[in-house]
Amino acid sequence: MQARLFIGNLSWNTTDTDLSEVVSAHAEVLDAKVISDRDTGRSRGFGFVTIETDRVQDVIRALDGQDIDGRAIRVNEAEEKPQRERGGFGGGGGRRERY
Repeated sequence: MQARLFIGNLSWNTTDTDLSEVVSAHAEVLDAKVISDRDTGRSRGFGFVTIETDRVQDVIRALDGQDIDGRAIRVNEAEEKPQRERGGFGGGGGRRERY
């Protein structure tokens, strides 16, 4: 069974590879991504890891509070991102008659 984990309280120096290596000691890692700020490129201090395991809660318990780069990480099962409504071209505007 696949599960997606949210990993928080990461050091700004933690990389995708670092995250993958720590989690791979507890489960098969399919994907690991540290989220970066789109403008600065610097880590935002959290990431997501997709794992293959039937023991999701055991993996979470094993990793939660573990030290990575001098920081005690927080681990939870990731929540699904709400779907945005598609369509339309934004609101507002419209034509206004001039006097």
